[in-house]
Amino acid sequence: MSVLVVGISHKSAPVDLLERLALDADGTVKLIADVVGGEHVTEATAIVTCNRLEVYAEVDRFHGSVEDLSGLLVARAGQSTEALLPHLYVHYDEGAVSHLFQVAAGLDSMVVGEGQILGQTRDALRVGQEHGTVGPALNTLFQQALRVGKRAHAETDIDRAAPSLVSTALERSVVPVAGARTLVVGAGAMASLAVAHLSRGGAASISVLNRSAGRAQRLADEYAATSLPLDRLAAELADADLVVSCTGAPEPLVRLADVAAARVGSDRPLTVIDLALPHDVEPTLADLPGVQLINLAGLADELRGLEATAGVDDVRTIVGQEIAAFLAVRRQASVTPTVVALRSMATHVVDNEMARLATRLPDLDEATRAEVLQTVRRVADKLLHEPTVRVKELADAEPAVSYTAALAELFRLDPQAVDRVTRADGKP
Repeated sequence: MSVLVVGISHKSAPVDLLERLALDADGTVKLIADVVGGEHVTEATAIVTCNRLEVYAEVDRFHGSVEDLSGLLVARAGQSTEALLPHLYVHYDEGAVSHLFQVAAGLDSMVVGEGQILGQTRDALRVGQEHGTVGPALNTLFQQALRVGKRAHAETDIDRAAPSLVSTALERSVVPVAGARTLVVGAGAMASLAVAHLSRGGAASISVLNRSAGRAQRLADEYAATSLPLDRLAAELADADLVVSCTGAPEPLVRLADVAAARVGSDRPLTVIDLALPHDVEPTLADLPGVQLINLAGLADELRGLEATAGVDDVRTIVGQEIAAFLAVRRQASVTPTVVALRSMATHVVDNEMARLATRLPDLDEATRAEVLQTVRRVADKLLHEPTVRVKELADAEPAVSYTAALAELFRLDPQAVDRVTRADGKP
């Protein structure tokens, strides 16, 4: 059994496609149930965020499982297979472990180091546990991923990058935050940070505009702001003093023509901050009189400094260590059922031989019989000691599948006996 990840995120797909795959709590549970109902899946859960949908499954084969999971996402998106498949990514076995650890540590987020993903990873584990779709394999994997994420935030400065970027951009604004009428375009992690800074800075009003009304409303409610549909953006620009846009949409949302029309007859300054990649704001906006444009290109020096101070390299080191440790333990666990079955077989042989001895020498006294039994057991233990130690050592150094298979074949171990040990231990 191995872990398979099939997913889609801001790194692989445009926003409109991600929105087609948006799931509420009930939709998430339904998707997980559909996944675990597949022929090759024994455990499943999903990490669901505004920028990510990833299905994690414990599977008994790769190809059939990839097709099944991809098909479920295609059906959910309402797209053709040809349209969606190029945007999906797949990670399997060790690659799946590595990916989840990087996600939990914040290395794969749109806002590197943001802390929300750790809670969302915890939610994925909780939902799977509550609905009985997460078993020993995914439980162990996700618990370790949460440990990796906690280490990343506790032992490095990775969570300083995003807040520092927002605060630096606001500090550059010619329009003071205090008393400003502000618009925030987007409702993801960066937008949440922007709303928090504007609220603490004393903005007179904060309006959150987003394609998904539900996400905008949740963010607005958290800070007593106003939620508006995205199609109100052009109209709202007329009264705005400061705009922060951070959606990463494929096409600019804050357009030159809309801003120019909104500023007819107005000479008050306007600051527009574009924290998206690709751009949310048309660069030519900077040519309008009285308009200040702050974008990621203009913050390049600060970004380089943040990358150095945010501890990204330190987090990568932690993730690498944790991946190596987790895989080593898992390889050891993969050997255990075969070793236990081998020793069980030896015990069975010893018992049979002692039974034969009792038949052939019925008058053997108990003291002698006990000494013979101890001697035979010692011989069996010594014969098995070297192979069992070596197979565990080899498991530490490299994948142990071939060695366990060879051991089972050489000693003609009963496959069902090995399977029974695997199920009893709850390990792959």
